[in-house]
Amino acid sequence: MAQPAEGPTDGPCSTPPDACHPVDEKLHASRLVPAALQHIAAMYAGVVTPPLIIGQAVGLDAAAQTRLIAASLLIAGLATLLQTLGVKNVVGNRLPFVNAASSAGIAPMLAIAENSSTGHQLPAIYGAVMVAGLFCLVVGPFFGRLLRFFPPLVTGVVITLIGVTLMPVPVSWAQGGDKEAADFGDMRFLALAAFTLVVILLFQRFARGFFKQVALLMGLLIGTLAAVPFGLADFSSLRSAPVAALPTPFAAGAPEFDAAAILSLCIVMLVLMTESSAGMLALGEICERRTDGATITRGLRTDGIATLVGPVFGGFPTSAFAQNVGVVSLTRVRSRYVVAVAGGALIVLGAFPVLGAVVSLVPMPVLGGAGIVLFGSIAVSGIRTLSEAGLDDSSNIVLVAVALGAGIIPLAAPTFYADFPAWAQTVLGSGISAGALVAVSLNLFFHHLGTRDSARSEVAALKSP
Repeated sequence: MAQPAEGPTDGPCSTPPDACHPVDEKLHASRLVPAALQHIAAMYAGVVTPPLIIGQAVGLDAAAQTRLIAASLLIAGLATLLQTLGVKNVVGNRLPFVNAASSAGIAPMLAIAENSSTGHQLPAIYGAVMVAGLFCLVVGPFFGRLLRFFPPLVTGVVITLIGVTLMPVPVSWAQGGDKEAADFGDMRFLALAAFTLVVILLFQRFARGFFKQVALLMGLLIGTLAAVPFGLADFSSLRSAPVAALPTPFAAGAPEFDAAAILSLCIVMLVLMTESSAGMLALGEICERRTDGATITRGLRTDGIATLVGPVFGGFPTSAFAQNVGVVSLTRVRSRYVVAVAGGALIVLGAFPVLGAVVSLVPMPVLGGAGIVLFGSIAVSGIRTLSEAGLDDSSNIVLVAVALGAGIIPLAAPTFYADFPAWAQTVLGSGISAGALVAVSLNLFFHHLGTRDSARSEVAALKSP
């Protein structure tokens, strides 16, 4: 297929599509705004999921939860602008690429919170996230050489475990969220969660176009409205949230640095870098613009900067959003300025906490019903990756089986590592970290160690009379 001609400066152009590359095309507002709205709809639930889960886990009040959501939106917007517009040959892949807080880091961060004392949970998380961002900046330029240690076999295991290990979270939400409450598991909560799930399924089945893409958001909206007559929607955060405010640096306290917490998030960062690299390669194919090593390095540099700086204002590990790659593929609107507008909208949402407070209005059971779909779809993405990983090979089957088993241990037996040292509990207590370590180790054992010697022996055997 012939490549569309690029503009002379690889910059913006408003000429007809046949005179410049579609990635650099500046669309008319009538096309640009609806396309940007689709990207916002596709990413919004994913952007606010990490702060919602982490905020609940560390016991933040409604006001602090609102600030955390606003910070996540702001950092996502800034990272997306840096990625799409960037500085040529320095930072940003200059593709229609969305960057935001990834759900992959949720389980390890929950493990860090569980192993930290009250008041030190967020500082310990943020310290580990900042080091993971620095790690990404250092390793990014050489990451192409490490990709062979993270084939679909390994990344598929990790992505599957992300979805599986997170599933208890929406199940708890569906029962009310607070396990200590007397009404935890009340049938009203379960009915509301089931209603929300049914709404999402109905939109997914019968809606078309835009409304099908925003099925998750419609479920959250309709589920919340259904909760109001039963007194299950709390509007206190909306009344107390400031209309406009920027996040306060280190609002949760100065970052704290724990070796085990840092190790677990650096492992997750490797997985996120693999996902980002795969997303850039896929987007390059969709946009018909070759994605070379330099492009991937600039894209990963953006991930690293956002992950390093984000915790200062309340952000979490930042990576690519695969669902937005799907939007580009579906709509065939390849202009990076569409995604840049979506990034600008996220900044506006983050700068006005009252808008973030609207998200915190969503009752826990409604989030639970939607979370079943959200986290289940992550597991499905992992299964899809594994389906392309050569599972007809017995070694690969054993690798996946053992890695998945290691990752499910913390879920099936939460006290399994109770007598291990604290650092081991933090690393192995996260099914994602444990599964990733086992998958990488077994991949080295089965597919890398001794392979050259074996090849030499085979060659020598063929040459012998």
